[in-house]
This record gives sequence, structure tokens and C-alpha cells, in this order.
Amino acid sequence: MKLGIVGLPNVGKSTLFNAITNAGAECANYPFCTIDPNVGTVAVPDERLDFLAELYKPKKYTPAIIEFVDIAGLVKGASKGEGLGNKFLENIRRTDAIVHVVRCFDDENVIHVDGSCDPIRDIETINTELVLADMEMLERRRDKVAKLVKAGDKKHAHEAELLEALYQHLDAGKSARSFDCDEDDCAIVAESELLTLKPVIYAANMDEKGFGAGPENSEYVKRVEDFAKAEGSQVLPICAKAEQEIAELDDEDKALFLEELGLAESGLARLIKCSYSLLGLISFLTSGSDECRAWTIKKGTKAPQAAGKIHTDFERGFIRAEIVAFDDLKVCGTMAAAKEKGLVRSEGKEYVMQDGDVTLFRFNV
Repeated sequence: MKLGIVGLPNVGKSTLFNAITNAGAECANYPFCTIDPNVGTVAVPDERLDFLAELYKPKKYTPAIIEFVDIAGLVKGASKGEGLGNKFLENIRRTDAIVHVVRCFDDENVIHVDGSCDPIRDIETINTELVLADMEMLERRRDKVAKLVKAGDKKHAHEAELLEALYQHLDAGKSARSFDCDEDDCAIVAESELLTLKPVIYAANMDEKGFGAGPENSEYVKRVEDFAKAEGSQVLPICAKAEQEIAELDDEDKALFLEELGLAESGLARLIKCSYSLLGLISFLTSGSDECRAWTIKKGTKAPQAAGKIHTDFERGFIRAEIVAFDDLKVCGTMAAAKEKGLVRSEGKEYVMQDGDVTLFRFNV
């Protein structure tokens, strides 16, 4: 999974990136400090995998990973190349989802490119640039398909109508995410790889004082939540500065700091949960003395296709999956005890994988 971190300059993108990846991206109080996209790979924290590793003492421990891409601040006119626009729009295009960092604090010592804090104006500035970039890309495809129809290729007639309707939708300032169409038409739309098709998490970046007082008491955060609700996106209130401080602490001090903030887990853990939910992802687990590993799949994936994530031979020669729910295994303490209690199930080709399934695939090729 690859997440692109976007926003206006000086809203806390690189600070947040540093906090969640510990990658040490340059961070300064002026626009375009980030010129090349910083990339950080983060292991997904998973207590279930830790338990399995403790149980099996494997030679190899392999968590699921997320790649974060810190993309330079976009500004008004980015779709036309203003600031460092075009290059970074292309970087966003290669991500699975967008983490849109929105400034939700006042601080006269931190420059705002528009002179004041207004989260909805900032969101709309970025969204407008993404819509304009999508219109430019869609226009080329629409015109190409229209020429085919005009030349007598009637099989593209419906596609031409669909692309024209989508273009008008974008022209009204709306995202491709909000374009209403059936499953077949969605597949056609997806071929255009539009930026505004990507699901979004709005990271409402607060200062330490505001975050300590509670995100529910911030008028800025409430406005972002109302905006996100209207378009079906998610909001994650976060204090990037505090998260960066937390990231530099050892585990014991980290736990104390989180407790002081009234948080059960770090911003990274909350962001990952948000991302999995947004993209409809779950994890199944494999375990043994050689390796304990978490595998990320889409909700609704059946057992043979999950096996194919490990190796194509596993899917091709799938016989069955031997599965125990992680919670059952944890209560029993060992796989042998779980088998004695009849909690290890044999599942066939139609079984839909569940989050936390501890799985052994049987196959023959």
C-alpha cells in the first residue's frame, strides 16, 4: 500500500512524514522545502504477529508494510505547473490513497501561503488543482474516443457518453469519487487513473495546545469533519509536532507521553487503521518456525486468491486452507490446543478470508 501525503506548503506534511517514518525529511518554515518526494517504508504494527513470533520464535518476522510518499506543497495553479506542480501531481498518481494534511491551528510564526488559517479554503485549493489536472487528462481520452465514434466505431458510443458526463461533473468542481455510475462504468472510469478517484484521509493537523484540549473542541476540525462527511472521506485529528516528539522516545517514555495526551496509540497506528478501513483491507497471518508473516488483502478475498498472494502455485494447486481465528488461538495458547478443541477449520475454495485468520494453505501442483 502506498499513501501520498499532500497539502499546501507549511501545513505540517513533512513534520508528519518524519513522525510516522522517522526518515528525517528536511523540514523548514518556507514553501517548497520538499522538492523531491521523500519516501518512507513503515512496518504495520500488529500485536497478533508479535504473539505468533513469541509462540514460534521464527527465523524471520515479516510484518505488512506501507509506503508513505511526502509530496511537495501544492499551490494554486499547480495543475498548470505553478510552484512545482506537474511533477508532484504525477507522484500522487502512483499512490493508492491520499493523506491530505490540513492546517487546523493559528500561529503567526508559521507562514501560511494565503496569509491565514482556513481549512476549507485550503482543502478546496488542493481539490481544485486535482480536478483541473483530471480534466486535462480526461479531455485527451474523451476526444480520442469521440473521434473513434465519429469515424463509425459505434462500440465506443457508450464510453464517449460516459466520459463526457464525467468531464461535465469535474467541470462543476466535483471529484471523480462523487461521480455516480454502475460497476461496469466505474471500471471504464478507473482506466483514466484520475487523481480525484483516490480515496482521501484528511489529517487535521492541530497544535499541541488545541490537541490537548480535545479535537472535538476545535472549530477548525469540526469544519473539516463536516466537509469530509459530505464527500464520504475520513478525518484523522493529529498533532504532527507531538507525533514527531513521540517518535524520538523509547517505548516506555512513548507510552507515558501517549497517556498524557489521552491516546491509546500513536498517530501512525491510527493512520494505518484509517487507511485499511478506507481501502477495504484486512490481514491474514501465516506462522511457523521459519517465518511469521502478515499478508494484506482486500475484504471479500477468497482462500485460493489469498493463497496466490504467497505464491501463484498456491492458488493454482489450492486444495484447502487450515484456519484458526487469531483470538481463538490466543486463548488456547498453542496450535495443538486449538486443534484439540476443534477450533482449527478446514476451508475450501469458496471460503472468504477474515481479518486475523491464522492460515496454513494445502496445495498440490
